[in-house]
Amino acid sequence: MKKVDSKSNTNQDQSILEEIDTQVQLIQSFIPLGLMAVEELLYKEVEMLAGPRYHRKEQGKFPGYRWGTNPGSVFLGGTKVKTQVPRVRAKDSNREIPLQSYERLQERHKLRKYLLGLLLGGLSTRRYSQCAQLVPEIFGISPSSLSRHFMEVTEEKLKAFTTRRLDGDYVALFIDGKTFARQQIIIALGVTMEGHKVPLGFVQGATEHHRVCLDLLKDLKYRGFTVSKGVLVIIDGSKGLRKAVALAFGSDIVVQRCQWHKRENVVSYLSKADQKDYRRKLEKAYQSDTYQEAKETLKGIARELEVKNLSAARSLREGLEETLTVLKLQLPHELTKVFRTTNCIESLNSQLGRLTGRVTRWQSSAQIHRWVACALLDIETRMRKVKGYKQLTKLRKAINEQRKLNRN
Repeated sequence: MKKVDSKSNTNQDQSILEEIDTQVQLIQSFIPLGLMAVEELLYKEVEMLAGPRYHRKEQGKFPGYRWGTNPGSVFLGGTKVKTQVPRVRAKDSNREIPLQSYERLQERHKLRKYLLGLLLGGLSTRRYSQCAQLVPEIFGISPSSLSRHFMEVTEEKLKAFTTRRLDGDYVALFIDGKTFARQQIIIALGVTMEGHKVPLGFVQGATEHHRVCLDLLKDLKYRGFTVSKGVLVIIDGSKGLRKAVALAFGSDIVVQRCQWHKRENVVSYLSKADQKDYRRKLEKAYQSDTYQEAKETLKGIARELEVKNLSAARSLREGLEETLTVLKLQLPHELTKVFRTTNCIESLNSQLGRLTGRVTRWQSSAQIHRWVACALLDIETRMRKVKGYKQLTKLRKAINEQRKLNRN
């Protein structure tokens, strides 16, 4: 009696599974071709289990035998399609042997993932039936069924997003608000020491009130986010947000106020005739090579503004020091450019707007939260590392040196 080489059988089984998976992926890309190829794929697996049809002498070498067919269905390109499924029974136990290729083609989570991609891409649930690939034998998916599938998968995504741990090593934290369905959504974006951008959380509120922002930051801390190793916090000019950051993390933090927001806030007080000139002056000041040079230039602009518009001058002086933090830290130019504004999170907000912009009716807060979480997780997979990420160790070192100075 020959010994069975279990390792050889395992490798062979793995090879068969990989071949089946490859064919399944190809089939699911093209429904019309898939309809013709499904039967061929199923019968190919039957042949591996029960031998070639009408070759009785060879069939003794195989573990199973054919046992007719059953009506069934598979998911191709996000659509359910009817098919006839061949059956195979095992010779030793007389039990049915499930076809692995059929099981893979039936996996419903792939349909849900496919539908989620369509909806995030801007396809209305009410237009799905018009956009589905219309081929013979398709079961139509109704708009209500599609909505139900989408709600299920987005609820799962929301839970995953709001409960995941944030124990990574973060060196920067961007916080900014976005108007969403007439509500303010405040979003937190972290940057790891490897340069990865990670959406950390969000909160819904009418404004960037410090209590709303504080709830968000407390949740981040509860899930493991910490500033103990040295984190640069980049925010816009919101006083409420600045207060929340202080309450959540204490005084032992380093804050950079967005230079773009400061510039636009200042020029908003000026007449149209003066805005272009002072926008240029402020930008040139923030582009200075050193902290001291920038500070002196900005003070000079503030003195000029006292004559033209006292409110603009006061706006410039308010929080001026924290708009120059990146220059005070003496960072490499690439890092200064990245962390002097909230552009990183503004880019995220822009993508969020594109993914959700076609939704014209928001029925509930739960719907908003599900869409935002889903979109943020989708965006996260495509976000590039921050520019200059290889120099982030210099940022961490500069932050900690600044923290020591702040304590003294």
